[in-house]
Amino acid sequence: MSIAFEPITGRYATLTLAGRPCRVYIEEAGKGIPLLCLHTAGADSQQFRHLMLDDAITDHYRVIAFDLPWHGKSLPPEGYEDEEYQLTTESYAEAILAVADVLELDRPVLMGCSMGGRIVLHMGAHHARRFRALICLEGADHQTPWYDTAWLDRADVHGGEICAAMVSGLVAPQSPKKYRWETLWGYLQSGPGVFRGDLYFYRQDSDYRDRTHLIDTKVCPMYLLTGEYDYSCTPEDTKRTAASIPGATAQIMKELGHFPMSENPAKFRDYILPILESIRSKGSA
Repeated sequence: MSIAFEPITGRYATLTLAGRPCRVYIEEAGKGIPLLCLHTAGADSQQFRHLMLDDAITDHYRVIAFDLPWHGKSLPPEGYEDEEYQLTTESYAEAILAVADVLELDRPVLMGCSMGGRIVLHMGAHHARRFRALICLEGADHQTPWYDTAWLDRADVHGGEICAAMVSGLVAPQSPKKYRWETLWGYLQSGPGVFRGDLYFYRQDSDYRDRTHLIDTKVCPMYLLTGEYDYSCTPEDTKRTAASIPGATAQIMKELGHFPMSENPAKFRDYILPILESIRSKGSA
C-alpha cells in the first residue's frame, strides 16, 4: 500500500499574548524567503494549503500560516468561558509579530486575506521595516458593514451554518465545487462566537482611512489584489485604498471572489506567482 505524505509540517508554540499564554498552531512548507499568511475571519490556516503544495512557490518560499487563538487548532486562552472574544488591531498585530519572533523570521513577506488583508495595511503603516513586502488580498482601508451579527447568539441558530451561508455568495461562480465547499468548511466548523469576535475587529476597530498615508512603499512594497466577485471588499474599495498609498499596486482578479487562495487555487496562482517572483528578484530590496 502506497502512502503519500504531504510536505506540510505543523507544530505548536505557546506565545504570550495580552499577558496570557496561548497555544498557537503553525504550519509551514518549503524553503527560502518566509511568506507569512493570515487567514480570513472565522476560518483558519487551512486556506493556504494549496500554496504549501505548489512547488513553484515552495522551491523559493517558506510558506507559513498560523491559526489565531480561538481558531482552528489554536486554543483560546484559559478562562475563555468567562469572556467574550473580540479581536482588536492591537491583539492582532501582537499575534503576528509574536509568530514572526518565535520563528525568528528575517523580514518575511506578509500576506493576509479579508481581515488579514486589513491588518496588513496597519502593519505597513506601523511595522513596515519588519517585512520585505506586503500583500493585501481582498483588503481595503474600510468597508461599510452589510451584515448583522446580533443573531449569532440565538439558541435556535446554528452559528457555523449561518456563517457559511452568509459568506457562500462571496465565492466566485467559476470556482470548482470541491474548493467552494472546502472553503466553507472553515466556517461550518468555527467555534461559537469566533466569527462575531473577528468581525468586531473588521467592523469597529479597523477603520484605517486615517493612516494609509503612513505606508511608505519605498520601505516595503505593497500589493493589493481583489476578486471581481467580492462584494464585501469590492474592487472599488481596493482601488480607492491603493490610490491613497503612493507606489502601491492594485489588481482586480478575474473569476475570483473573496477567498482566492482556497476557492480557486489554480486561478489565484496566475496572479500570485508573478508577484512572488517580482519580490524574489528584488532580493533584500
